[in-house]
Amino acid sequence: MSMGAYDEDEHERRERKNSSVDASFDDDRSNYHGTVEYDSGDSTEDLLEQFEDIKSE
Repeated sequence: MSMGAYDEDEHERRERKNSSVDASFDDDRSNYHGTVEYDSGDSTEDLLEQFEDIKSE
């Protein structure tokens, strides 16, 4: 048999494997409570200046 080829038994095994569905896992969604904060107060110039400072170090 050449590399990459498989016989009919292998084909049937793969078909059985691909046609089965595993539903044994827990399908409940987790509930998360909290807040998300982000800071968008910096101006573009301030951010570019900070970037240049980091690059020059």
